[in-house]
Amino acid sequence: MRSFEVVVCCTALGIAACGGEGRPAGEGPYAREIADAIPKIERAVGLKFKTPPKVEARTKQQVRAFLEQKFKEDLPAAQLEGEQTVLRRLGLIPETMDLRAFMLDLYTEQIAGYYDPARKVLYVVEGTDTTIASITVTHELVHALQDQYINLDSLQHLKNDSDREAAAQAVIEGQATFEQMEIMVGGSIAAKIPGGWDEVRRLIRQQSAQMPIFSRAPLIIQESAVFPYLSGAEFVRRLKERSPNAQPFDRMPTSTEQVMHPAAYESNPPDAPTSVTLPAPRGATSVYDDVMGEFATRVFLFEHLRDQNAAVRGAAGWDGDRYMVLKTPAGDGIVWLSVWDTPLDAGEFGDLAKQALNHRYGAGQGSPVANGTEFHAMGRTVRVLGGDLQGRPYVLYVDVPAGVSPDMIDLSRVTLRQ
Repeated sequence: MRSFEVVVCCTALGIAACGGEGRPAGEGPYAREIADAIPKIERAVGLKFKTPPKVEARTKQQVRAFLEQKFKEDLPAAQLEGEQTVLRRLGLIPETMDLRAFMLDLYTEQIAGYYDPARKVLYVVEGTDTTIASITVTHELVHALQDQYINLDSLQHLKNDSDREAAAQAVIEGQATFEQMEIMVGGSIAAKIPGGWDEVRRLIRQQSAQMPIFSRAPLIIQESAVFPYLSGAEFVRRLKERSPNAQPFDRMPTSTEQVMHPAAYESNPPDAPTSVTLPAPRGATSVYDDVMGEFATRVFLFEHLRDQNAAVRGAAGWDGDRYMVLKTPAGDGIVWLSVWDTPLDAGEFGDLAKQALNHRYGAGQGSPVANGTEFHAMGRTVRVLGGDLQGRPYVLYVDVPAGVSPDMIDLSRVTLRQ
């Protein structure tokens, strides 16, 4: 899921943006705010602007047109359809949801400003509240500074690995959020705000519920939207505490597991995910494939179980996965193969996935098959299997239309690469 510029992280705190006096205002929109923010950002980040970005105002209509164009460029129809199908099959969005239309509405509601790395321009939406606009300028200036030292587009547009893309977004948005907020409060969030970052997280979620489109978004969309900002900011905070002079993009995390679990990132060597390559399916055509990742796996479990501890526990130990979206003669389906650190981890996830299906389809729908359980409900056949694959514990999740054989994958042809 693609992210967007969240403004609630600042407004929820009720903190006005830092103003400055005595600095030249320059020319153009928000010139005074930019002149005031640039030296603070340079001190906080530890990098110098090679040149300040150009700033322009945009109407809501222009923002909508920009988003539509970015969707065409960054999310081809096949990819968006593939993401929509897997989310439907896993019960994470309604069967009737048009993902593209909903996301466009959501982004249009949320965006107060954005930095376009292709044009090197910082845009602020016309009519935005002055305080919000100032906050947005500071956040987007961090992105402009990042873009002068790394290629933001290349980091955020990784092909067929949404989990690694989410990890990269967490670094980019996390650094901008962390530095922006500490500049706002004039020091450490932990020292300046009672409750520190835990309170920030609570306030952000509380404020999010007041946004009409965001508040009715499915859980996976809400969580994917805020993950880069909240978990990313925590990742950057930990990194700065451990290595004050390091830049978070000097060594990018390669998975959401590394973003969420310090030990996975900080170990030597880091706990890199296993690359999973699936063979061509039997009796179907693969139309899209991607990586789910630990974060999305956790959300999947929580969506159906509504038990945070179980969801965290069930996704822990994730070590890699890949799913395929299938076209069968009877309709679409998915195959999702995950590998795990230990047999206990795989068993935990497999058991909770079956519980999730019981919650979704009703208890008693499953029946035992070799190495797992098969469910028949709502015109679908869903199979959850587990075992050992090339010395690695695995869980295989298959969802196909009723009447189609779920025996889609030849496990002997799966490739695992550390």
